[in-house]
Amino acid sequence: MTLQMMNKFNTKTNAALVFVFFFFLIARSPTAFAQNKTFTVVLDAGHGGHDPGKIGYKKYKEKEIALNIVLEIGKILEKSENVNVIYTRKTDVFVDLWERGAIANRADADLFVSIHCNAHSSQAYGTETWVLGLHANKQNLEVAKKENEVVLLEENYKENYKGFDPNSPESLIGITMLLEEYLDQSLQLASIVQGNMVHDLKRKDRKVKQAGFVVLHQTYMPSILIETGFLSNKTEGAYMNSKKGQSKFSKVIAAGIEEYLEQITMNTVIDDIVISDEPESKLDIIFKVQIASGSKKLATKSYNFKGLKNIERVKVGNAYKYYLGKTSNFKTVKDLHQQAKKKGYKDAFIVAFKDGKKVSVTEALKTVN
Repeated sequence: MTLQMMNKFNTKTNAALVFVFFFFLIARSPTAFAQNKTFTVVLDAGHGGHDPGKIGYKKYKEKEIALNIVLEIGKILEKSENVNVIYTRKTDVFVDLWERGAIANRADADLFVSIHCNAHSSQAYGTETWVLGLHANKQNLEVAKKENEVVLLEENYKENYKGFDPNSPESLIGITMLLEEYLDQSLQLASIVQGNMVHDLKRKDRKVKQAGFVVLHQTYMPSILIETGFLSNKTEGAYMNSKKGQSKFSKVIAAGIEEYLEQITMNTVIDDIVISDEPESKLDIIFKVQIASGSKKLATKSYNFKGLKNIERVKVGNAYKYYLGKTSNFKTVKDLHQQAKKKGYKDAFIVAFKDGKKVSVTEALKTVN
């Protein structure tokens, strides 16, 4: 990421702020991130004020539904002693896209989660979760352009987004992947949240996707944008506009955030866990080490993974996860975890599955012990 690119796309940035940005980008490695005793999570309710966002069936407004969901997510997370919640807005006000990211950056946040709703001329339905990126896929590009067009409603947008045209593929190409350092963590969080919405709420799975959303580009921490569902769909729109629907979305999204934070924390304390000498669990618990994730499909050959063997590739949406090993013995997976870190995969972490379904490592250890 060059200074020229930063000056062109990271808005309202003087030389001093550029230095600060780079300092945090280097200092806030994912390993250091995991060691924080308190996690700061920024919750962003899309649109607001004179920008209603999507208008759906029976005039359902995206700005209202997104805000209701965000406020309830916040209430749930605020019950945790080690989570500090910050909101980009708590009322029906308009907040510039650059300011949403700036709020997260000023707070030195650990996560940025933006809540939105979809709409379409058809009766399309389902939920999808986005991370920063860019694909040639025209449909993905159009989704990003629609969300980014809100910059045209901001005052002095030409100064705030120097050279950025929300309808220009060239502008999207310029901003995407500037913060690739956090792409892996964003995909990790997105996969958890998307899985919760699909499995717990029985939503149609529209996958984890990547596109050049400005609001994600503005942040320098793991960030995701959730399109909870389609307001234009008669059934889904009514569900999302209801207190019951909003409450359920809030609970599963909050649970996903908490699971992600638990995984990150577990990554730093895993070596201190003591377990019995039982060689193999007789229960259907499987442990693996996730060493990487991304949009690129790699052959599971040792030369692609620094000499590591026994690599498994699993497709999640449009991304792939790469696991090292497969064992029901926790001591064995701890050794694999150390092996991965010695090979340079410092952000590798242990994951657990029970009866083929992903569960938290804490839950799995309770079962094994």
